[in-house]
Amino acid sequence: MDVPLWLALLVVGFLGIKLIRPPWWLVAVLLLGGYLVADSVLGPALDTIVK
Repeated sequence: MDVPLWLALLVVGFLGIKLIRPPWWLVAVLLLGGYLVADSVLGPALDTIVK
């Protein structure tokens, strides 16, 4: 199943806010950082580590 990155980030962010209640700025930084890392040169390297 292929899920778009933006949809996965949106779902993870929504669940994180509802369940953990962190500050909104922390959620924004983590989501933006994850999105930027996934589209950078580090994306494939992290993909091999995770798998």
